[in-house]
Amino acid sequence: MSGENRVAIVTGSSRGIGAATAIRLASQGFDICINYLANESAAQAVVEQVRAHGVNAVAVKADVSSEEQVAALFATVKQQLGTPYALVNNAAMLFPQGRVADMSAERINRLLATNVTGYFLCCREAVLCMSTKNGGVGGVIVNVSSAASRLGSPGEYVDYAASKGAVDTLTIGLASEVADEGVRVNCVRPGLIYTDMHASGGEPNRVDRLKDSLPLKRGGTPEEVAAAICWLVSSESSYTTGAFVDVSGGR
Repeated sequence: MSGENRVAIVTGSSRGIGAATAIRLASQGFDICINYLANESAAQAVVEQVRAHGVNAVAVKADVSSEEQVAALFATVKQQLGTPYALVNNAAMLFPQGRVADMSAERINRLLATNVTGYFLCCREAVLCMSTKNGGVGGVIVNVSSAASRLGSPGEYVDYAASKGAVDTLTIGLASEVADEGVRVNCVRPGLIYTDMHASGGEPNRVDRLKDSLPLKRGGTPEEVAAAICWLVSSESSYTTGAFVDVSGGR
């Protein structure tokens, strides 16, 4: 890894897995861009935790479903921190639990805009920065998917699960596309993790309800997911691309 560009962008990093990942990468010497959508105070709190590790950090507001805002996000990072070496595609949304028969086109399209289009846009900008074909020095992309992509989330979040299936396919295709351009692309699939996202789905205690169905009989922590992400960012995984790491308690 070049000593000049230990810079990482973590989308959706004002809370949960994104925040844990940003803080862990900072402990490994990365300057960090904290990307957030609405909660500036939460993002600034993570910035302070990152800076406590003696690195630089900025918080940048950007809706990843917006092509213009994603381009501006990367431009801001290059200006304030330097060319990014790592992108952790983590920003995602989900709507309240429901059946496919009750889902509107508005709900489906809004979710796909963030969870799929947003990942594509961020990957595009990252490749434009990192690829040796484009004059870059290489880099790493880690997409955060979900065990839901394998399980389907029937009766709860089939639209969310489908969006994560698209992220899995993006990972496979892009990894092959840029493998000889110095860019590695991998994916982490969390399972039942204690984060605020479950409240967005209308069931804050969902992990506790379901944890006994897992082989490990417990929910996971954001820090456990962050550890897998950061391994994929590190040079220890230098021969790994197009791979999936399931952090899902055995399910």
